[in-house]
Amino acid sequence: MGIGDRVKDEESVTELTAKSRFRYNSPLVQVVLIGLVCFCCPGMFNALSGMGGGGQVDPTAANNANTALYTTFALFGVLGGGIYNILGPHLTLAAGCCTYVLYAGSFLYYNHHQHQGFAIAAGALLGIGAGLLWAGEGAIMTAYPPSNRKGSYISLFWSIFNMGGVIGGLIPFILNYHRNEAASVNDATYIAFMCFMTAGTLLSFAILPPNRVVRDDGTRCTNVKYSSVATEATEVLKLFANWKMLLIVPAAWASNFFYSYQFNNVNGLLFNLRTRGLNNVFYWGAQMLGSVGIGYILDFSFRSRRMRGFIGIGVVALVGSAIWGGGLANQLPYSHDDLPKKLDFRDSAFAGPFVLYFSYGLLDAMFQSMVYWVIGALADDSQTLSRYSGFYKGVQSAGAAVAWQVDSHKVPLLSQLIVNWSLTTISYPLLVLLVMLAVKDDKSEDEIVKEEAAVPSSNKDVTTTAIST
Repeated sequence: MGIGDRVKDEESVTELTAKSRFRYNSPLVQVVLIGLVCFCCPGMFNALSGMGGGGQVDPTAANNANTALYTTFALFGVLGGGIYNILGPHLTLAAGCCTYVLYAGSFLYYNHHQHQGFAIAAGALLGIGAGLLWAGEGAIMTAYPPSNRKGSYISLFWSIFNMGGVIGGLIPFILNYHRNEAASVNDATYIAFMCFMTAGTLLSFAILPPNRVVRDDGTRCTNVKYSSVATEATEVLKLFANWKMLLIVPAAWASNFFYSYQFNNVNGLLFNLRTRGLNNVFYWGAQMLGSVGIGYILDFSFRSRRMRGFIGIGVVALVGSAIWGGGLANQLPYSHDDLPKKLDFRDSAFAGPFVLYFSYGLLDAMFQSMVYWVIGALADDSQTLSRYSGFYKGVQSAGAAVAWQVDSHKVPLLSQLIVNWSLTTISYPLLVLLVMLAVKDDKSEDEIVKEEAAVPSSNKDVTTTAIST
């Protein structure tokens, strides 16, 4: 990049910062855009998975596909941050999104041929793509916002993303409404999912790299050089000896471990097909409420950032304990060997299990938003945060791979619930310790913003060595 280009770039930045925060290169707009990408791709995937068994009567194919998915996701979740730092957002996000389309298509194929091979292979490819997508998403969501508003931006992203689950839940509910006794969803359901996922793939090209995103005070989101394979390989390996990351491991492992239990053994076993779609509308809607609530606590409850972290973790711990306690009461009457009659949303007994499933969605959003906030408080630059987010998603996916096989092997339902409850409970004191040791309040957020704004503009430029050489 020449000197003339840099002068023009600085002039454009000065002009843009005088405009609305809704300008294209603002952190707010970019977080909204990544939220819409995830609305279309993982949001629709969540709706598909939330029906139990991928919308099929026999969950075996979906369980095996999800095991393959989360096995490769575990590897590429960890590597994804490094790949994002090398390729940038466009290639990383687009490559990740297109694998979601293939996965939904594999179940359309399964509807006709009942062959697991395609679904399992598509699941493995989706694990690679999801690792890339979520590493990029994590870097954008934690690095682009101002440091004193990360909780609000995380909740905004989570709300948009989970609206995908809400709309995705309506798709099978509407398209299968008159099929009260149906076991598997129809072809139109999978085709609708594929259309949304294709739109998300195209939308990913609208995401800007961090050096082109400018906050309202004129500062750029990060000073970053295009990285190299050797650098990223070294930095990724260091994560496994990073004490901060080790304290996050239990929370990361727990954060997707409970999906197989909730989707297959609560929504899948207790409700008929059309009601499962309706339940997912409210499950992902609850996620929107949970993320907004915990985001407010983590950003505005106290002046001290550390205190906000302590309070946020404490609130999630209390709410989580109450919800898992309700889950225990719900689980005691049935097992694999004594299944209940499937409920329809018109049945009088629908209310109790429905409220529980809604509450599970609320807890999921609160738990994951809390962990993302903690990760975002550990650093400010997108390179570091992309690696941290990738490590989180990698460990999370390893836990999910184990969980789907646990369900495939028909482990007692009560045992699954107890393990899920225990994993989330263990993570709370470790996160408190991490906030205590690693999240600092030496300077107020206003002082940090003023210091960033005072940095000479020449120091804010990003050295794009991959281009200039």
